[in-house]
Amino acid sequence: MPTATNGSVSLYYDREGDGPTVVFVPDAGLGGWSWGWQHAAVAGPYEAVVWDLRGTGRSDAPPGPYDLETLAGDLEAVLSECEIRNAHLVGCGLGGAIALAAARTSSRVATLSLIGTAAEESEYDLEPLFAPPNDRNALRESLRAGLSDEFLAEQPDVVDGIVDWRADGDADRAGWEAQTAAFEGFDATDWLVEVTQPTRVFHGTVDELVSVDAGQDLARGLPRGEFVDLEGAGHLAMIEQSRTINDGLLGFLEAQTDDER
Repeated sequence: MPTATNGSVSLYYDREGDGPTVVFVPDAGLGGWSWGWQHAAVAGPYEAVVWDLRGTGRSDAPPGPYDLETLAGDLEAVLSECEIRNAHLVGCGLGGAIALAAARTSSRVATLSLIGTAAEESEYDLEPLFAPPNDRNALRESLRAGLSDEFLAEQPDVVDGIVDWRADGDADRAGWEAQTAAFEGFDATDWLVEVTQPTRVFHGTVDELVSVDAGQDLARGLPRGEFVDLEGAGHLAMIEQSRTINDGLLGFLEAQTDDER
């Protein structure tokens, strides 16, 4: 099982494909399964790296709380272990905040693609998405917070699969609380100007956990930010509008990676 180490903490990752490297950073409590739709689209022309945050899945779960600097350090450890000098980061929610923090401090970050991400702690309300991994009914019910009613009604088989993946790979309550503690004091508004990497901000228009206005503000605050609204999508837009996200992500990456090929 491939792992990177930050101090005494072991961090599981998976890598596949060849070419410029795309690294996916999960949202609070969610396992690497949450990037399955993008992993399948990216791996091949690009190298796709998916990892579990500390406290989730096959990574270690030391006692919390965790801070954003530590989680960004974990990402740096994965990049270092994989000998990645130029990473295109894709993050959602907490994963987006981690990606922003890493872009500010790491020389390894080339671009950012952020989904359901805001620049301030006060804009995040991720609690409704949590459910104990051993409670399948709760896992299913909590998806109402992250996915639109239309998607839930029209894709019952996909929802069943998501419940299976969550039961196998999501964080328990202790891991969730340790991870979400990293939002404490998070306010990137004053230092967004330091994040000069090309950034595309994707945001569902019916995201109930991070408002679309917060996503627009984030894009406006970034020197090279671009906003893409996803009509009718909830917080987990990479799942319910995977084709749109994949097309936008691949087009963005192609425009940014011509010199890397």
